[in-house]
Amino acid sequence: MHQILRGYFVRWAGILALGVVFAVPSAFAEKTKKPKLPKSYESKAAPAEITDTDRMFIDLREAAKKNDVFRTQQLSSALVNYPFDDYVAYFRIKPQLFDSSGDPRNDYAADSQVLAFLSQYQGTALADRMRNDWLLVLGKRKDWARFDVEYAKFVLDDDTQVKCYSLLSKLSQGESPAKLAADSRSVLLDPSYFGQACQELVPALAAAGGMSSSEAKAIGRAASEKGYDTMARRLGGDDPIGEIVKVAKTDPAKAYRDFSQTASRYSKENQALAWGVIGQFLAKKLDPNADDAYRLQQDLGYNELLSVESQEWKVRAGLRAKDWVLVKNAIDGMNPAVRSKDPAWTYWYGRALKAEGQDAKAKESFELIADQYNFYGQLAREELGKPNHAPSRTKVSEQEINAMANRKGFIRGERLYAMNLRFEGNREWNWELRNMTDKQLLAAAEYAKRINLYDRVVNTADRTKQEHDFHLRYPTPYRDELSPIARQIDLNLAWAYGLIRQESRFIMNASSSVGASGLMQVMPNTAKYVAKKIGMTNYTSDKLSDTNTNLTLGSNYLNMVLIDLDGSWVLASAAYNAGPSRSKAWREKLTGPTEGAIFAETIPFNETRTYVKNVLSNANYYSSILNGQTQSLKQRLGVITPKAATQSELP
Repeated sequence: MHQILRGYFVRWAGILALGVVFAVPSAFAEKTKKPKLPKSYESKAAPAEITDTDRMFIDLREAAKKNDVFRTQQLSSALVNYPFDDYVAYFRIKPQLFDSSGDPRNDYAADSQVLAFLSQYQGTALADRMRNDWLLVLGKRKDWARFDVEYAKFVLDDDTQVKCYSLLSKLSQGESPAKLAADSRSVLLDPSYFGQACQELVPALAAAGGMSSSEAKAIGRAASEKGYDTMARRLGGDDPIGEIVKVAKTDPAKAYRDFSQTASRYSKENQALAWGVIGQFLAKKLDPNADDAYRLQQDLGYNELLSVESQEWKVRAGLRAKDWVLVKNAIDGMNPAVRSKDPAWTYWYGRALKAEGQDAKAKESFELIADQYNFYGQLAREELGKPNHAPSRTKVSEQEINAMANRKGFIRGERLYAMNLRFEGNREWNWELRNMTDKQLLAAAEYAKRINLYDRVVNTADRTKQEHDFHLRYPTPYRDELSPIARQIDLNLAWAYGLIRQESRFIMNASSSVGASGLMQVMPNTAKYVAKKIGMTNYTSDKLSDTNTNLTLGSNYLNMVLIDLDGSWVLASAAYNAGPSRSKAWREKLTGPTEGAIFAETIPFNETRTYVKNVLSNANYYSSILNGQTQSLKQRLGVITPKAATQSELP
């Protein structure tokens, strides 16, 4: 069974929020113009070279990742007086808590070391990480007394397994099973993060009478839908519609046809749930029968027993079919924790109310997210007739910026970044940001800009609530290089920047797990193809790491897909991420002209769906910053018309 990531690397994606990994850097901003820095910044802008001791530290980190006790003991003993003594200690202790598969160990040998570590480094980011690890060990032991003491000190509290252990602890102490089951509804959302703890919690709540058999089976079914079949059985036991789920995952059209003939053999509840699963997988195939399957489910009820995926795709199926009644009913029936986590559902609920002629209630819905600067916040403001320009700029003083140079978390983070330890660097940097005011966040973002850490510029400026600086939230490094390239091929500069911000956060040496690299995350084969097309006769693969070459090839490819897809920024953005053939295939599935926002929301790939919305939202703000122009996001999204898919020569 798929083992859920835990321990040291469990929140890589959440912290980085880019979907990329990084090659070892030589510098953080190759060939970009560097501002003149105060002397206090100069040493930080050019960190010392990586030493042999640093490389040993990096090896220690890799050994700790594998929970290799012998190797970590060996390496840590050689790193006496290393500046990151807390990390050396952490990397030595952590493998003693977990085995090679990532499961907590059953022995108590490291307890005294953990307690000493938590005492020595209390209040630090790494102590909170250690506490997270130890809570998993204590939970497995069922040492609830000590677990409860440590859980109260866990600052981030962002581990699903730890939350499940906390509920198990309360259950063991006699708290109401019904109340705990209700509390679990905001925790048991994504089986990908359940691990052992949540697999114990669900049967325990069911056995205690707090959760019905149907509810337990629904959680198990959600796991099965994601391919965790062993987990599904542990959570809910045998599922009466298990075979239907299995068929729906591989051939939803067949499941739809077959169940249309056999539905009467099942109870009303199981009919509803089967139609919900079939609807989900039909919707992911952009099959118009998804709307019909979900309407059959809606007539039967049991919305609360649908998985998160089925609840969300029910809305998307309604959008694709322009079935506003289904859209409204689907959102009404959502788990409140699901409904509130994404502004999409607030926006589309407002649109459904508007389609019913309930303009006043629709306005109330749009107002709920109109103060957000994301994709759906922009669309909501447009529905309310409000402009989408960047907010007024809050400036910070040199004194406020200078103060950031002495922040311990930033100093440590910079050195970790220099060693290409971005996970650790982000931890230190983000921990330092906790409890900062908006002006402090802007000062920190400006400091990051001055030392050329542009991903931290974006990440930090993005956190402000009332006072903003969108020149930091949407920075424009490499402008001297990118502007002439875009101008030469008539490529919209705001769109190009919006894409780079999403692709790499302006980290030149960013590289993806599939081989894309650089500011525009260009794939090697794509680079070779584009170089040939534009007559770059001196291109070799090693030049893809060159700033100007990367921007030239990426910009030209972006322009090529735009032309290939009839000038649609939605289709071209999707194609840049998922490939032109997929973008064309998704377009081919349309049954009529479809507004760009609906097309974007119904893209089957989670990554591409998020990507397209972010790129185009970014582009709108970049347009405001670069040109002082406020453009309608709806106009930028346009209307996508059906067209038979054609084979593209573009890679």
